[in-house]
Amino acid sequence: MYAFDLDHICAQSGARAGTLTLSHGRVATPIFMPVGTQATVKALQPRDLVDIDAQIVLANTYHLMLRPGSQRIAAAGGLHRFMAWQRPILTDSGGFQVYSLAKIRKITDDGAVFASHIDGTRFELNAERAVALQEDFGSDILMAFDECPPATADSQHIARAIKRTTAWLDRCIAARKKADQCALYGIVQGGIDHALRSAAVSEICARDACEGFAIGGLSVGESCDQMWATCAHTAAQMPVGKARYLMGVGTPEDIVRCIGYGIDQFDCVMPSRNARHGIAFTHDGKLSIKNRRFFDDDGPLDPDCSCDVCLTFSRSYLRHLFVAGEMLAATLLTKHNLAFYLQLTKGARAAIVGDRYSDWAQTMLVRFASKRWAA
Repeated sequence: MYAFDLDHICAQSGARAGTLTLSHGRVATPIFMPVGTQATVKALQPRDLVDIDAQIVLANTYHLMLRPGSQRIAAAGGLHRFMAWQRPILTDSGGFQVYSLAKIRKITDDGAVFASHIDGTRFELNAERAVALQEDFGSDILMAFDECPPATADSQHIARAIKRTTAWLDRCIAARKKADQCALYGIVQGGIDHALRSAAVSEICARDACEGFAIGGLSVGESCDQMWATCAHTAAQMPVGKARYLMGVGTPEDIVRCIGYGIDQFDCVMPSRNARHGIAFTHDGKLSIKNRRFFDDDGPLDPDCSCDVCLTFSRSYLRHLFVAGEMLAATLLTKHNLAFYLQLTKGARAAIVGDRYSDWAQTMLVRFASKRWAA
């Protein structure tokens, strides 16, 4: 059960507002997807995610394959029941771990062989297994297995990764057994070489069996300017009528810019990971809650945020929790950061529908750059 309806394209820019219809509900785009790698968004309960209106979350095939394993999840009734989350779930295929765990894996044309980062056990992950695992999880959106080369890779390495990623996508398509329940997204690689990105788009996006397409291999070591330029170049060549997902990106500025390039879906660990280190995202830049200046500051974390953290707790109290090592600090800061990201994409959608996205984006980018609360 899948559909992507393009509701509006902003007259000022290429920004898009759409609606994803998935097995477990509808998602209004553009959307940020909180990362729940191990079937949990760190520090939060599912009801916290409902409170901030998270419409879809992401989980990771590689990590869930290692523990608790797909058989345990399937026996529990699928990932939604296992983690008590009834809204949509997208699962990454494990392809990013081909990049991030380079020291404990070997890649061949068949797939990747890993040594478990937990206990060193040897295991294999390939296109067919990636699809089978995600179907066992009952994911709403499955990601194809891909090879993600580092930003510093040479053109031969990147071209080889594109060739493998395309071949693996064809194998993913052939391996599907639950196409009526789960959507499959192909992934466009190509580094920051625009010619290679164009070639990859031509190959990957020719697979009509894919319900959507993702841009992978960005935010892996390149500069912001290189990432933005590559995203804009790639998105402009992707099919208009299918969802576009930029994987693993990024900062509020990244999201505002890339929505303008026509991206519909985003994910990143940044809001939750930064929260655990005492960093809050606000309309006026990042705020380091451990800063001494907030000791007696009774104002809200972000005066322009409507989340219950900002409506209830002061910067002074949040600083106290963090400095005292209280677990509640991570919970409250994570909830705020994710609420901020979701309010950001909701505001972007309203600006798109109102044909004023360029104006709205420029206002937001100026505010982010003010860094009023920077450490």
